[in-house]
Amino acid sequence: MALNKRELFQKRRLRVRNKLKAMANGRARLSVHRSSKNISVQLIDDVTGVTLAAASTLEKDLGFFGKNNIEASTAVGKAIAERAKAAGVEECYFDRGGFLFHGKIKALAEAAREGGLKF
Repeated sequence: MALNKRELFQKRRLRVRNKLKAMANGRARLSVHRSSKNISVQLIDDVTGVTLAAASTLEKDLGFFGKNNIEASTAVGKAIAERAKAAGVEECYFDRGGFLFHGKIKALAEAAREGGLKF
């Protein structure tokens, strides 16, 4: 049963999401999406289905428009931590999707933790 990269990604994404939802306890979800050119993150309240805060390299004020590197991920992590505090969220759980916790995803998570988010 040979699976292609997309199918493996989907399986990994669903596995991570289902494990996290089982232990959510009403906390918000910090969802990460990474493309070849940008990285974005949303703080989502799954109970009401509302996005509480978001940050992305698509925002020109961050200064990393169209870049997807570790420095850009760190800037996005700091931005989401500030916006989460402004929204009144201190605890969340980290939904990395199907992406491995390595490199850019890890840099984003560490910057968000340094900014004050707990997960």
